Amino acid sequence: MMSGSLLLASSMILVLVIALPALFHLTRYIGAKSDNVRKNEPYEGGVRLTHKDAFDVFNVKFFIVGIIFLIFDVEVLFIFPWALNLRELGFFGIAEMVVFVGLLVGGLIYVYKSRILRWI
Repeated sequence: MMSGSLLLASSMILVLVIALPALFHLTRYIGAKSDNVRKNEPYEGGVRLTHKDAFDVFNVKFFIVGIIFLIFDVEVLFIFPWALNLRELGFFGIAEMVVFVGLLVGGLIYVYKSRILRWI
């Protein structure tokens, strides 16, 4: 015989297994339908696509902007936990973050001086 909590948990799982696919199928039939041609076209950040080839070569400038964005996005991921634990880290934590931010600022100065982002 199943206990009350086990019976409740298995019933909830059974309801989810049945209800979720039913809801997905229901939205297909009663949902709004749009047959707009432009809706199905890919959006590439303002670049007009001249043909539908998925293997078209994009300009390297987009790649560079993406890499620079990722670098500074990861910087935020490292700085946030550091800021939360600043008191426990003490002077060593501050010195380590100064070196980290200094390296990133040095990279940003290099990008600026080499005019990599001049086309923007």
